[in-house]
Amino acid sequence: MDYLKGIYNENSNTDALQYGSYVHKIFELGTELETIEELQALAGELRDNYTFSSIKEKNLQLILENFFEFNKKLEETISNEMVFELDITDDFKINGIIDRVIKGKSGSYLVVDYKTSRRPTPKHELFSDPQMLMYAFAVSKLMNVPVERVSVAHYYPHLDKLVSVKFGRTQMSVFMRGLKEKIWEIRKKKKVQLNPNLNQFCNWCQHKDLCPEFGGTPEMLEEARKCEQAKRTAAKVKDSKFDNPNKFNV
Repeated sequence: MDYLKGIYNENSNTDALQYGSYVHKIFELGTELETIEELQALAGELRDNYTFSSIKEKNLQLILENFFEFNKKLEETISNEMVFELDITDDFKINGIIDRVIKGKSGSYLVVDYKTSRRPTPKHELFSDPQMLMYAFAVSKLMNVPVERVSVAHYYPHLDKLVSVKFGRTQMSVFMRGLKEKIWEIRKKKKVQLNPNLNQFCNWCQHKDLCPEFGGTPEMLEEARKCEQAKRTAAKVKDSKFDNPNKFNV
């Protein structure tokens, strides 16, 4: 791996990412608001923190109204933006951030993942969605409940549509076994075997200009890698001086 850090790439299209982050932040901070006017005011306060085309805002009022009504129906919010990190093997962890976790009166849990994509994911596709499986696994472990008592869902505020599924114990066991196998499969590969894979996330990539699929070359990648290595070395030297200011004095 080249371990290149995130950088700003003016050729990447981040409108959808920025707009999605904007809506997520409104929902994160707006769960306790009591009126639609307060939610609208919050949206206005947050707007300047995100950069995206104004055309993206055409459905914002509908999104706010739908979320406000949806939010009133939910029971106890255990967490907004729940950060988790769990051991999978002795030296490998999975981590992530769950948009929202709801606890029902019966002791069951609902994981809500907000989505601003145009079309909802069909329910049958959620059954094999690795992200949803990991979320269900995480909440099951963290809340110490059987996975059968955890529902995971996509919520599409522009459509006011909730698509939810539950996973069984056997399905979760198969998924976790497959995940461990995938970890070892990747670890055994050499760098030259990890080829570019065109997909829907390419436009968000901050290193797109270095990718062979978009005109990048091995020489460009090597130069970027050397620059990153130099930055890491300089940072280590700086930290070392900070820890012991007399170490490098002559």
